[in-house]
Amino acid sequence: MNFKYKITLFTPTYNRAYILENLYRSVQRQTFRDFEWIIVDDGSTDNTEELVKSWIEDGNDFPIRFYKVLNGGKCRAINRGLDLAEGELFFIMDSDDYLTDDAMETVVKWEATIAGKPEYCGVAGNRGSSPTETPNTRLWQMYGEGCQYIDEYAYCRYPEYTDKVIDGERAGIWYTEIHRKYKYPEFEGENFLTPCITWNRMARDGYKIRIFDDIIWICKYLEDGLTAQGSMRFIKNPAGAGLFLRERAEFLGYPLKERIKMWYTFYCDHTFCDEQYRLTKKQCAEYIDAPLAMIYAAVVIHGISRRIRKRR
Repeated sequence: MNFKYKITLFTPTYNRAYILENLYRSVQRQTFRDFEWIIVDDGSTDNTEELVKSWIEDGNDFPIRFYKVLNGGKCRAINRGLDLAEGELFFIMDSDDYLTDDAMETVVKWEATIAGKPEYCGVAGNRGSSPTETPNTRLWQMYGEGCQYIDEYAYCRYPEYTDKVIDGERAGIWYTEIHRKYKYPEFEGENFLTPCITWNRMARDGYKIRIFDDIIWICKYLEDGLTAQGSMRFIKNPAGAGLFLRERAEFLGYPLKERIKMWYTFYCDHTFCDEQYRLTKKQCAEYIDAPLAMIYAAVVIHGISRRIRKRR
């Protein structure tokens, strides 16, 4: 397939007009220029649309394409972005983060090392608290001095898969043509799905990622960000959470003992939470694909554990 640009920089955003300009200015400073920037506004109620449209009139040498949709969550926005993308590489950058000045140049440099190799779905760069500092473990700390990259499956995020877990957040840049084959499932009434679902499915099908150590994006966690919402994202979106857990267990070959732990945790999370988000035992079993008898067993186990804790 012929693409118009080397990179599609894609940003889903929701009520981030107050901080989105940081990303815009970093896009303007890029040392690599063969890219487009697509912004999907996920139903913002602030002045995001007015702001972005003013940037479109700034006379930049890169196109900015803006689309406003009904609020449906980040993964629905990504699906839309994949449909619209005209770049060979699909680079997702959140609206509360910004790029290092040479981010796209660095991405293209590393992509060139895997170009034409069908076993790769893309590359992933490091995030930083500054252009020179990162809270993530450096690759050389795990793999030895001088290590600048590793080739791995997305499962490298899980301790069940490896004792050299790639920790922290990384910036994934995917081949658009491949990512389009792995769009996110959409569940009615839910607006959050962990991106790991797509990455894990790519890994299941044999696709590797070249993970490099260079910092290409600066991440600032905000009180209104997805990360700050923690486990409530999963509790409010049980169909997506259940799918993620089921597939993780399947792909990593969980033994029965680990599956029971997973079922028990899912039951507790979705039963002992705010009343509006609680599930029945039958619903828990259906979402997590567990035998209903196991959910009833979880009730007994939870009751016993509570009594033991009280006695202590």
